[in-house]
Amino acid sequence: MAQKRIVKEYSELQKKPLDGMRISLPSEADMHQWQILIDGPKGSPYEGGVFTLHLSLPTEYPFKPPTLSFKTKIYHPNVTNDDKGSMCLGMLRADEWKPSSKIDAVLSFAKALLLEPQPDDAVEGGIAREYKENKKEFIKNAKAWTKQYAKK
Repeated sequence: MAQKRIVKEYSELQKKPLDGMRISLPSEADMHQWQILIDGPKGSPYEGGVFTLHLSLPTEYPFKPPTLSFKTKIYHPNVTNDDKGSMCLGMLRADEWKPSSKIDAVLSFAKALLLEPQPDDAVEGGIAREYKENKKEFIKNAKAWTKQYAKK
């Protein structure tokens, strides 16, 4: 069931791609590993950057949630600042995931986080504090990281 559903969702996203995103399979033989390129949204400190993300779908999908991580370093309160680039997305937590949820919703939510970080659900406390208390400095740092790590 997982394979069929994954193929269907991948096909749908190829036919009707999400705005500012490109999706590919690093290996045609493995439908469970996707590469996503997201353009930094206009009006955000990530504008002008292109971010590579990795989506991993478990064999139990859609009954277990996928994992989504940034491969491009990003200055963001909801993404770990390490080589894993793990994202804190509420909808991907095992207790909040619903089998009816679809990958396009996951990707749309990830892009929305670039426009509107959620500092109260942060994995990087220092960046979350800066976002809340000194937004100007946060924007400056996020733009600098985008320029350094997410060049087109």
